[in-house]
Amino acid sequence: MSSHRESSTSTEIMWFRRDLRVTDHPALSQAADAATLLCLFVLDERLLTSSRMSPARIIYLRHALADLSASLEDRDNRLVVLTGDPAEVVPRVAAQVGAERVHVSVDHSPFSTRRDEAVGDALDDVELVGHGGVAIAPPGSVLTGSGSVYKVFTPFHRSWKEENHGDVIDAPAELPPAPDDIDGEAISDHDLLQADGPEEAWPDGGEQAARARLDTWLEGAVDSYDDRRDHLAVDGTSRLSPDLHFGVLSAREVWGRLDRRNPGQKAFATEIAWRDFYLHVMDEWPEAATSAFREEYRELPWRDDEDEFEVWAAGQTGYPVVDAAMRQLATTGWMHNRARMIVASFLCKDLLIDWRRGESHFLANLVDGDVSSNNGGWQWAAGTGTDAQPFFRIFNPVTQGKRFDPDGEYVRRYVPELADVPAPAIHEPWTLSADEQEEHGVHIGEDYPEPIVDHSEARERALAWFDEHKS
Repeated sequence: MSSHRESSTSTEIMWFRRDLRVTDHPALSQAADAATLLCLFVLDERLLTSSRMSPARIIYLRHALADLSASLEDRDNRLVVLTGDPAEVVPRVAAQVGAERVHVSVDHSPFSTRRDEAVGDALDDVELVGHGGVAIAPPGSVLTGSGSVYKVFTPFHRSWKEENHGDVIDAPAELPPAPDDIDGEAISDHDLLQADGPEEAWPDGGEQAARARLDTWLEGAVDSYDDRRDHLAVDGTSRLSPDLHFGVLSAREVWGRLDRRNPGQKAFATEIAWRDFYLHVMDEWPEAATSAFREEYRELPWRDDEDEFEVWAAGQTGYPVVDAAMRQLATTGWMHNRARMIVASFLCKDLLIDWRRGESHFLANLVDGDVSSNNGGWQWAAGTGTDAQPFFRIFNPVTQGKRFDPDGEYVRRYVPELADVPAPAIHEPWTLSADEQEEHGVHIGEDYPEPIVDHSEARERALAWFDEHKS
């Protein structure tokens, strides 16, 4: 795949994927030099019908495509949406319009890499031109002193933040006209973009809505990010993860707009760097998508208890903070980051169920569902990944609940059975006496389940299991 081009007056294609914006878009900026420009999006049924594609994400994609279409029309172009395998659709369309080049923002997941290799091979004499724009620093550009990719975040971040990430590119005021001889499919009517979303609808997707969210976040809430980000009931996080996943916001622009002298903004900037780190890891070690990053942990005999997995997924474990988080995911398509760590630790260490089951469940429900970040987070929690927490660090769900939801507000929001239970008992309601349960309107074992496991016993079991089976 090429990474540069000379000025052209030919017909060219801008193939959008995870870059559904017009601002700070290196590929679109280069493609705009063409005499005629086809802006293309391919609905790939392999992705949209996958069990790992959430309804919330499909709805967001529909919004984002509609917004991109409007932005292109404002610039005297239009978005052509077609359905099929990109390895067939893109070469066919390139031949139909006589394109000399196809521009893309290079993605870094194993699926994306295989897809682009197949498209490049099928294009024959048409050049597939890759540009940056998904990662801030292209994978392979931030290396250790010995020339290898970093496996640990802290030294990666130290090097990464010293890189010149370049200037934000303004949205083009206008674009070349689209070819006249190709028609697309209506976004609003397309079957693959129809889905029943979570009970609580996620805000609209697309660049305009996302930019408004970003502006609001930067107006003040980000300044308290370092103090408020772990508090479950507080609106202390940006909720920009879907916008970054679909590329309706440029991660480079978000990072560049932060004042890193401010403690809250500095902490948020570090989270943006984590996103890049996981993209670099996935690009260098694609096998981590399906197996433990650390080779010595690839043969761990995880328990295969379907009943316990289903109880965890349904938010019926008997641990209120775990159940609240899983119900938040089911009803909103999103989960607070601290909650993601809590439920992942519970699944992998209290229940000893394979982290890949949890990773897939998240992708099947999350509105962001970023493959690299989701995989990195789950492997961190399981102790199998790069920069992972030690296996012996096992979150206590009661302690986590009391610390990060001290008033029980988060639990009450998503576990209404416990609405009248006061804090701190709300985080361990099984300790209430029969009279107290009657007083607070909840009978443990009837209205709300007893704990599926005793955490202290589960912790000892996990430590012994790990010592026995680690390579």
